[in-house]
Amino acid sequence: MTESTAAPQSGPVEPPRPDEPSEADEFESRALRSRQRRLKTLLLVTAVLADALILAAWTQTWLSISLVGVGPHSGALDVVGSVAAPALSALALAGLALVAALAIAGPVFRIILGLLEAVIGACVMISSIAVLASPATAGAAAVTEATGVAGSQSTIDLVAATTLTAWPAITLVLGVVLGLAGLATVLTHRRWPGPSKKYQAVRFTQVETAPSADPVGAWDDLSRGDDPTR
Repeated sequence: MTESTAAPQSGPVEPPRPDEPSEADEFESRALRSRQRRLKTLLLVTAVLADALILAAWTQTWLSISLVGVGPHSGALDVVGSVAAPALSALALAGLALVAALAIAGPVFRIILGLLEAVIGACVMISSIAVLASPATAGAAAVTEATGVAGSQSTIDLVAATTLTAWPAITLVLGVVLGLAGLATVLTHRRWPGPSKKYQAVRFTQVETAPSADPVGAWDDLSRGDDPTR
């Protein structure tokens, strides 16, 4: 008499679903999200640093003016950026606020905010170029405060020489960087990562409710000895 051993039966192996992502797809998806985050971080950090440096340049000495040696109108004046280019502080603060909004903006608003960032960079460049092109005109307010002489031509006549520092040129470069960051935001806004799930809109779906109990069916079940409440 021989013993026959039955092979252990195993349940049916469920084939992988075609809609389930493979390990390679998940790795590629993670790599793509990582590149998107790096791109967004790079542009935002570049804009923040440019705005912060522009605000710092606004407090530095931009040029030195030597006045003609006639009476009390003699000596040299140091002109800071707040006098030579007073609009820079407002532009830099607006740029910082714009970056904060850009960090949580959707695709459409990224285009608008990127264009505004490019415009702010262009305004910074214009302010710097104006000082580089005409230092005497940029320091007219300082000359008026020191001498009491008003009028653009009158203050220019009191200027014997001007010496520019490196800050107007540095600010010009920062304006170019800020403008390019804004244009890059417009061109690459679709490659930025989407908003987090906690910021996504709540969707309401209809919940299927259990059908109402049939009184006749419940009476029949009770007649057969079944408890319909269980």
